Amino acid sequence: MTLLPRPEGFEPADLQLSRRLLGGLFFAGYAAAALAQDARPVATSAEGLTTEDVTYRAPDGFDLPAFVARPQGDGPFPVVIVVSEIFGVHEYIRDICRRLAQAGYAAVAPAFFVRVEDPAPLTDMGRIQQIVAAAGYEQVMGDIAATLEWIDGQMWADADHVGITGFCWGGKVVWQAAARFAAIDAGVAWYGRLAPAADASADQVAAGRPWPVDLAGDLKAPVLGLYGGQDQGIPVESVETMRRALEREQAEGSAIHLYPDAPHGFHADYRASYRPEDAADGWRRLLAHFEARLKG
Repeated sequence: MTLLPRPEGFEPADLQLSRRLLGGLFFAGYAAAALAQDARPVATSAEGLTTEDVTYRAPDGFDLPAFVARPQGDGPFPVVIVVSEIFGVHEYIRDICRRLAQAGYAAVAPAFFVRVEDPAPLTDMGRIQQIVAAAGYEQVMGDIAATLEWIDGQMWADADHVGITGFCWGGKVVWQAAARFAAIDAGVAWYGRLAPAADASADQVAAGRPWPVDLAGDLKAPVLGLYGGQDQGIPVESVETMRRALEREQAEGSAIHLYPDAPHGFHADYRASYRPEDAADGWRRLLAHFEARLKG
């Protein structure tokens, strides 16, 4: 567990100071808009790992930053692309990468939002939502294509065994990417939206396409979906609709696991929504899913 600088947790000044001291491509702390005052996030050691900030060219010419964590040594290691929540690549996402690296994977977390602005240090949720909305489907898929191409050029990477996992906004991206890219061999989607809200406007429905419920028959890799029964933004009805779509389309290896008492963001150990037991069980399922498909 991390030790926070004061009992009530980080304050924005702490995070800004950390950023000034540490430098680098990414904001140094946890997402300022979501960090719980009593947070004690998991802190994974980087011992035995190689971690670095990199950039590579996206299809639109943008130099896309990404955080990479992998075991030390020549490899090649199976790779997992890590897709962030709306807060971008902050310390929680970096720690996810380190956890995967400690489990024997090379983890790559692209920064999808920084063409506009890094959302991690911001506290204005309206501005964060604007930044996220600017990252449209084709841009995000292009960034993933660039990530796959970059992975293919790394000597330490086993580009024939690539998985993807993502959280919240990134959970939806997992379903979309698994339907688009044959190079992806497995996915784990954490509470990503599956269908438009019942009261969504026509513009909102169009902006969110393609929706995962419409992609069940297009999946090129098995996806494990991990969802909370108390998620106020993703009704259980939509989760069950997705489950039925997977069964109808005979999406081999894909499945949904529902945690009845868990809210949205139950894996996010820096947030008040964190549920340690459900998070640990979901992580165990993630490792089993990737072990079977990326280490064979």
